[in-house]
Amino acid sequence: MITSSGPRGRTIRVFLADGTPTGILTAEIMASWTGKAIVAPRSRLPDLLSRPEVTRTGVYVLSGPDPNDPLRSKVYVGEADSVKARLVQHNADEAKDFFNRVLVIVSKDENLTKAHARFLESRLIALTQAARRATLANGTAPDFTLLAEADTADMEFFVEQISLILPILGFDFAQPQPTISSSAKPESGPTPVFEMNAVGVTARAVETESGFLVLKGSTARAKGNESWDRYRDLRDRLLGEGRLIPSSDPSVLTFVEDVAFASPSAAAAVVYAGNMNGRIAWKVESTGQTYKDYQEAQIQQVANE
Repeated sequence: MITSSGPRGRTIRVFLADGTPTGILTAEIMASWTGKAIVAPRSRLPDLLSRPEVTRTGVYVLSGPDPNDPLRSKVYVGEADSVKARLVQHNADEAKDFFNRVLVIVSKDENLTKAHARFLESRLIALTQAARRATLANGTAPDFTLLAEADTADMEFFVEQISLILPILGFDFAQPQPTISSSAKPESGPTPVFEMNAVGVTARAVETESGFLVLKGSTARAKGNESWDRYRDLRDRLLGEGRLIPSSDPSVLTFVEDVAFASPSAAAAVVYAGNMNGRIAWKVESTGQTYKDYQEAQIQQVANE
């Protein structure tokens, strides 16, 4: 008998309703979830509205680039007894001009009630706020807690399945920020800590499935080089979000929480406040081996097996 202490494998069926990856998609989790997700570009809204699923009670998300911050998306989360009718209203609303994709989530067995939908809306808004990956267009954030205990448990499971399926459909607005504990990969062994010491600052980081995670307490240079042209906007955004703050030393900034970067070079540039090759700048804390050499050694080990 094969046993595993790691996460279970799951089957998620994504169907290209019109045969193209940029058209209308549906997604279901096989054998475990009564929900169904339908995604469409705004240009295909008439085709989406013609589908029978959108006449049901459900939740929906309008998503598009944030006009005020090109590095972020902007989302609006809503619920309705008839998602179709509500989407028609939003399409005519100039305040919703930002969205270019629509996500609708309903139940295949049509057992979602108005109360269920309001609970799901509240939870998705809360997850979006906590994730801090997107600008939330909702003017209010309702805290809906009127469900019976059994219904609450069922809807929390429903939310877990939505959270699982969203990244596969290209939505990250509710994906939690990674931490060391949430990014641990026990089957791969311990993750080394990488360190970067430069220009009077010290930063520590680990590699995770969600990105290169610079750890809380790390420091970064406050004033960048004049020639700095890569990831400067990212550093400014972290300052604006309060995740990177001034310290008692005016030349140094401090990370007040773990922050994930898309690459070691992005992390290194923010720490150094200048253009920097992160594959060389980051070194294994215990050995001094560069990230580049460490990664190549890991790959070579597998290649030789």
